[in-house]
Amino acid sequence: MSRMKAAVYEGPESIVMREVPVPEAKPGWALIKVSYCGICGTDLNIYAGSHPRAKPQLVVGHEFSGTIVTHRTLPAGTPVTVRPLLSCGTCEPCRSGNAHVCETLRLLGIDRAGGMAEYVLAPEDEVYPLPPGMSLRRAALIEPFAVAVHAVRESGFKPGDRVAVFGAGPIGLCTAIALQLYGASRVKVIEVQPFRKRLAESLGLEVVHPEANGPDDRPSDMVFDCAAHPSVAGQLVQAVKVRGRIILVGTYKYPAALDLQNITFKEVQVMGTRVYTRQDYDIAISLLNRQFDFERMITQEFPVESADEAFRLLASGGDSVKVMISLQEDGTK
Repeated sequence: MSRMKAAVYEGPESIVMREVPVPEAKPGWALIKVSYCGICGTDLNIYAGSHPRAKPQLVVGHEFSGTIVTHRTLPAGTPVTVRPLLSCGTCEPCRSGNAHVCETLRLLGIDRAGGMAEYVLAPEDEVYPLPPGMSLRRAALIEPFAVAVHAVRESGFKPGDRVAVFGAGPIGLCTAIALQLYGASRVKVIEVQPFRKRLAESLGLEVVHPEANGPDDRPSDMVFDCAAHPSVAGQLVQAVKVRGRIILVGTYKYPAALDLQNITFKEVQVMGTRVYTRQDYDIAISLLNRQFDFERMITQEFPVESADEAFRLLASGGDSVKVMISLQEDGTK
């Protein structure tokens, strides 16, 4: 049986490269040769042993790009990315066109083998061909940008709005970039970590310290919480205007305090957003096809053989934003 290299979760603080069997193609599923796979916050939760669904011996990763090996309609070699959702198709959200919030939503890289491996299986109808000329490295950013696109679309954002984004991690930067490219009159990123602050500024974003008062310190029309930190939760209501909107994009690990009194007094709307729809994915692909230095977000790249080092870097809080695992070399035996 052919074997491949893969980043495998073996227990808390242990994700290492292992040789595992290449998955066998089956009806309804595409076999993809992976090129790049990003590490995200969910992967770090798995690494910490705190994700309730991820079990040891899991091949992690759900932000990936690659080329088709077998697919019902796409020819071999087609460059693609994947929307890594696994919906039941029968619950009320699925039947009402909201399969992205399926009552039993599952994901590649969490509930079954993911894309941090030389090969991965994905549902054929969740495979998205790339625009001509888009690099596979850039394409591995489509999934986090789809998260941002979904949040922006659900927010009711209109060009000309003033917005604030808390957090300059990967999702915060994706959200801020999307808002800027879609015509916000001001995008203010709130970040305290020096490395992330500098990176955001290098992307042309305005970055402020949460305690700083600038020449325009008016509350924003809408505020996007991409940090999901208790210290941020306490600032959200103050940062948004009367009858403004707060959009929770990041996922809080524990309950956090919100200023409920002033949510009432200011008639503020608070909404959560989760993953992405098919249309969000199409829009994210179009967004990434624009002329912009998206790949500047990729601060480190490791071969799959060094997956443990990549996870240790991110878990340590070191100077990084998006860390990418490269699987470009074909090591299949």
